[in-house]
Amino acid sequence: MKRLFISLFSFLIIISCGGGGDDPVTPPVIVNPPTPPVILQPGAPALSFPADNESCQDGTSINDSQSEVNFQWGASANTNNYVLTITNLATSTELTFNSTTANKVVALSKSDPYRWSVTAQGATGSTPAQSSLWKFYLAGDAQVNYAPFPPDLLSPKSGSNVFSVNNEVTLTWGASDVDNDLSTYKVYFDTTDGSTLLGSYPHSAETTSTAVSVSANTLYYWKVIAIDANANESDSGVYTFRVE
Repeated sequence: MKRLFISLFSFLIIISCGGGGDDPVTPPVIVNPPTPPVILQPGAPALSFPADNESCQDGTSINDSQSEVNFQWGASANTNNYVLTITNLATSTELTFNSTTANKVVALSKSDPYRWSVTAQGATGSTPAQSSLWKFYLAGDAQVNYAPFPPDLLSPKSGSNVFSVNNEVTLTWGASDVDNDLSTYKVYFDTTDGSTLLGSYPHSAETTSTAVSVSANTLYYWKVIAIDANANESDSGVYTFRVE
């Protein structure tokens, strides 16, 4: 009987000391990362004045050579600041101005063509939004006729590399005129400086084109001059492209 009691006691000690196993592991608490704040994006401003492809007669004359123009556009959502960009198309001079309101008064040279746009800037981290591009002529004193706007060389893009099709590349340009009296385009094309006349083409639409013969691994220069019915001219400036 005594031996049985000792054996039972030993059995209980073994159970109490060795059978528990490891303590249960508490699963980690998963903390969701904080949701990043929503950044509101500014909208693209809608241009209002000066009107596109028209002469601006409403400038305030400062002197014989300059007028003040009150540039205006629609206020855009989520915008802290606007950047007005104006390019004199006759001199290629670019001006930029900041404004916290949807307008800006700027002094400009009379009788010159201009291109302008507005970029809306929002909160830090947002993406600026740019308006469309508009053109206008700032009227001079007693000016009744305007030269065409300098042609836009659309394709090939300046500095681009292109592939020919049947050893040809198509030159494409666009032009507009306040007086709607565009008459002729002169296209210049060569491998030196864009001074060789390729041909004259009657105006038939705002965008036109012509195919030119090219060779591979060659750099080309080209430009377009727009002429109106009163023999006023405007020059696109020289663009280049390389044929692969």
